[in-house]
Amino acid sequence: MIEDSFTIECVLACDNHLGEGPVWDTAEEALYWVDGTGRRVNKPAIWRLDPASGDLRHWSLDQDIGAMALRERGGAILALDDGFYTFDFDTGKSECIELVDADEPRIRLNDGKCDRKGRFLAGAMDDLEADKICGLWLLEKDLSVRKLDDGIICSNGPCWSPDNKTFYFADTFQELIWAYDYDLENGHVSNRRVFATTADDQGLADGSTVDAEGFVWNAQLVSGDLIRYAPDGKVDRRIGMPVRNITSVMFGGPNLDEIYVTSMARVKHPGADAHEHFSIEASPQFAAGSLFRIRGLGIKGLPEPRFAG
Repeated sequence: MIEDSFTIECVLACDNHLGEGPVWDTAEEALYWVDGTGRRVNKPAIWRLDPASGDLRHWSLDQDIGAMALRERGGAILALDDGFYTFDFDTGKSECIELVDADEPRIRLNDGKCDRKGRFLAGAMDDLEADKICGLWLLEKDLSVRKLDDGIICSNGPCWSPDNKTFYFADTFQELIWAYDYDLENGHVSNRRVFATTADDQGLADGSTVDAEGFVWNAQLVSGDLIRYAPDGKVDRRIGMPVRNITSVMFGGPNLDEIYVTSMARVKHPGADAHEHFSIEASPQFAAGSLFRIRGLGIKGLPEPRFAG
């Protein structure tokens, strides 16, 4: 049962150009997240916060970043604009594993997460936010790459049900959140169907996570609504956040009962002419790009797995 009494606070006024992909690491009790297009405005790409001590670290990259996953052996796996890479936090160096659609300059990898066998799934997006030219990709533990689906405009919100049988995945600009049957042993998806739609909402589906009760939490871009969907796809709860352009959501804290929400300060959207949701803004909303935390909801999340390869 979700509690009615809760608090929302700004944890860090970090002014992320495109804050995304929060990952709470239970071993370090720290939050990692990315600024997807931060390098375009001379800002760091990878961020790490230890909430208990306040220690803040960040790393810069020379490419856009869609998502990251920590590795069991140390370091991280990155979904960069042109493919999958390893990353060393000590040196700040990245090394290419495999390029993805490198001959298509409009396509870049976007949101991604690890399944509970330690594989990394990441989907791509059209940088013009217009056409169904992108795919969903899986990085195996042996570092081989294969495509799981295609016909996507903008990949977001990958996450799994607690029993690992359902994979949730959003295409922001098709205004859909899909559910797939998921074969955890082999990393295969099948039976894609509509889980929820944002066609009648003010916002668009961005990053997601699943709580311990099997409900899907989605951050809505434009509207600033954090939405909790029941397993049947019905809206269970809406929480209005302090800024409109929230981008992703992750459970964290020592008991996994806090919610972290990323946001974006970027105001220009290439697809704004085609998507009536976007209002014309000359400057970011106050506190846009900050990291927020919600406490007191009485709901717990699930640990995020590390990449096993």
